[in-house]
This record gives sequence, C-alpha cells and structure tokens, in this order.
Amino acid sequence: MSEHGMLSEKDSTLLQLVTFHVGDEEFGVEILKVQEIIRMMGITRVPRAPDFVEGVINLRGRVIPIIDLRKRFGMSSREHDKHTRIIVVEINNVIVGFIVDSVSEVLRIPKDTVEEPPAIISGIESDYFSGVGKLEDRLLILLDLDRLLSKGEQGMLTGM
Repeated sequence: MSEHGMLSEKDSTLLQLVTFHVGDEEFGVEILKVQEIIRMMGITRVPRAPDFVEGVINLRGRVIPIIDLRKRFGMSSREHDKHTRIIVVEINNVIVGFIVDSVSEVLRIPKDTVEEPPAIISGIESDYFSGVGKLEDRLLILLDLDRLLSKGEQGMLTGM
C-alpha cells in the first residue's frame, strides 16, 4: 500500500491556494505564484497607464505595478478599507500586485474537485479562470494568472 493509504493517485493531488474576495466572488490562486500579501499602501499614479493599472508602489526598493482586479473584471470600484489587500505575484517573470477586497485563507483542495469554468461567471468572461473548485458550501473560482495579462500588457508593465 502507498503512503497515501487507500487514496488513488488522482485523489491525493492537492492544490494549495490563497483565497480572496473581489466583489461577491471568492477566487483562488496557486500559493506558489504568491510572493507576499501586504496591506494597502500609497499608490503612485502613472501617466498613460492602462485603465486597470492603479499605478505603482515601492516595495522595499522594487517598483511594482498595481492592478485593480475589480477594474480588470469590469466590476464597479469601491473604497479601499481595512480589509483591502495587495497580493504580490509573479506572472512570467513580471512582479505585479493585485488589489483585492479581502484575503480569506490558505486552502488545500483535491484537484479532482475542480471543474472547467462556465463561459461567464458573474458577468466576468472565463478567459482568466482555470477552473471552479467545488467546496462543501461554496464555489471557488481559480484564477489563471498567466492569462490575466496579455503579452502586450505584460510588456507594458515591464516598461513602467
């Protein structure tokens, strides 16, 4: 018997995710892509930046572009509050921060509970999603960070 006991190989693959809220939806990203989670801080506006880019922050000497996920997903904006966080991630060697309404927890979910995303979730096109995780009492939308920004947008952010 394997070290996993009676579990089949398929069942034993766990996704480790950082989960967060944007609007009424709960999202998850692979924890390995997340560099850190920080409180909201002063964001410097950048002229002629794309609409969804809030600006840049200086994080320990590194200038990092900040993207508002509400804007990226076409949601209405809202005031930042004590729960607002910036999740710092790496997308194809570009370090980017995402503004989210709140960070929930770190979750481990079995890979086989993840299904293909429907074409549209809460009015957001599913291009940015890799799947939907079904938990006991809720759905978790898995974000595909590599598809969140086009190559051109990544190039723009590198040049900021």
